[in-house]
Amino acid sequence: QVQLVESGGGMVQDGDSLRLSCAASGLFVGDYAMGWFRQAPGKERDFVSLIYRSDDNTFYSASVKGRFTISRDSAKNTVYLQMNSLKPEDTAVYYCAARRGGVSISESMYDYWGQGTQVTVSS
Repeated sequence: QVQLVESGGGMVQDGDSLRLSCAASGLFVGDYAMGWFRQAPGKERDFVSLIYRSDDNTFYSASVKGRFTISRDSAKNTVYLQMNSLKPEDTAVYYCAARRGGVSISESMYDYWGQGTQVTVSS
């Protein structure tokens, strides 16, 4: 049974940092494209970042590029999202997802999802 468990969310202030973790079981994160998505209140779930299955190439949405960093620790079977210079508009529930195939920024292409972790950034 595959499980993705996010943690590390919380309430912070404008300009602060957080590191989200996505601990996987039932799959090996090195064999999957791993993505982070987020959903703000009243909005659709949006792509944030991904890390390729085959190597450590990464891709980011324009809104987070330069502030967020995705990484993978295969030994811990965990994916991270380091979020720096947080802004109130980053407030959302953040989800980790895994995709068996090639990279994609479309949530419909991901096979497994975590339950999400809330990030709230106050001004």
